[in-house]
Amino acid sequence: MLGGMAQQLPLDELSMLIARIRGLLLTEEKVVAAVHSLARAAKDSVPGTIGAGVSLLDSRGTRTSSGYTDSIVQQADAVQYELGEGPCLTAWATEQPVLVRDVHGEHRWPEWRRAVQQLPVRSVVTAPLIAGKEAIGSLKLYSAGPHTYDGSSGRLLELFAAPAATLIAHIQASEAPQKLTEGLRQSLYSRDVVNRACGVLMERQGVPHEAALRQLIKEARDRGATLQQVSEAVLSGPPAPRA
Repeated sequence: MLGGMAQQLPLDELSMLIARIRGLLLTEEKVVAAVHSLARAAKDSVPGTIGAGVSLLDSRGTRTSSGYTDSIVQQADAVQYELGEGPCLTAWATEQPVLVRDVHGEHRWPEWRRAVQQLPVRSVVTAPLIAGKEAIGSLKLYSAGPHTYDGSSGRLLELFAAPAATLIAHIQASEAPQKLTEGLRQSLYSRDVVNRACGVLMERQGVPHEAALRQLIKEARDRGATLQQVSEAVLSGPPAPRA
């Protein structure tokens, strides 16, 4: 079980695994090759994982590049980004690891859960790829058994994701410098703004945080706007009438 592995993994061994990821990415010249290398390294390093994937996202939550180790990952991810909901999008939007102990008992993303019920996927852990102050995507692991991952799994995955995000951002910059211009940096969402907008929707509509976040992501995709722009519109709107 990965939870036990994360707690018992010697520091020098963990450092070697992270160094391996650094080495793999530094030898790649293209983003597509880099994300595939990162996915393979993550899968090989985590027992119980049947597939791993990496998705790079723009400010609307739309994939710009992806890499995966198995077709199962490709299918589970494709459904998620088509629906605009799921653990990886939530990890990207909240900039926090997301854990799914058992897909069959998951209620945060009802449409995604129904769509992947027929796949041999029972547990998921995903972490955001954060380069500087920007969330540029997510790294995710899938297991065929329930309760394969726990809270320490997310923390371990973050250790892989942190250096990988920085390196991938550098590769992106070398391929297309305009992607990291100041204008784009300013247009990317602020986690604080998104969280406050979720809070407003939760109070107005009486919905949980996940449902409010799904609504913001869907509106951003439908309008072709950024998550920050949609969130700012919610915050600047008229207050809900008092009962």
